[in-house]
Amino acid sequence: MTTVKTKKFTITEYHRLAEIGFFREDERVELIRGEIIEMSPKGTAHSVCETRLERELYKLLGEKATLRGQQSIIIPNNSEPEPDRVIAKNSPDDYLSHHPEPDDILLVIEVADSTLNYDRTTKLTLYAEAVISNYWIFNLVANNLETYQETYQDEQGNYGYRMKRIYLANEGVILPNFPELSLNLAKVFPPVNN
Repeated sequence: MTTVKTKKFTITEYHRLAEIGFFREDERVELIRGEIIEMSPKGTAHSVCETRLERELYKLLGEKATLRGQQSIIIPNNSEPEPDRVIAKNSPDDYLSHHPEPDDILLVIEVADSTLNYDRTTKLTLYAEAVISNYWIFNLVANNLETYQETYQDEQGNYGYRMKRIYLANEGVILPNFPELSLNLAKVFPPVNN
């Protein structure tokens, strides 16, 4: 019986593939645990939620932190995801010398409809393993915000978050690390069409 092996890529190899034009210009991919994953196309609700979220976060944060959207972060063990939004500590060079790494990241945010299961499983364990203490999913299926805090590893070596809290689309939520800042979710979720 022959065993099938897959090629796992390092972050350096992944960057080299991009440099030599391996990916089409319009191709949206990310590196997760050494595998190149094709990202799902965004629907209208996803795009609207991202736009509204970006606008509200910029209003709240100003110069207090660095807000990044659809840009790479580096996670050890060969992962370079591109979350929908990241709030990172400010960097003197605005991350010109390197993408944010777990120690730089205050909050990772994904907007999910068709990717909801993937974001709740693969992405959640990836971020928890990297000890990114705050992870949010804007759940466009149920029209609520799922917040995850406090990473852990169980006896079997699985990673997750100890605390999960749901916020409804008409509520507010305090931004992690910024207790004075509250995000009004009604200004973020797309209006519901009746």
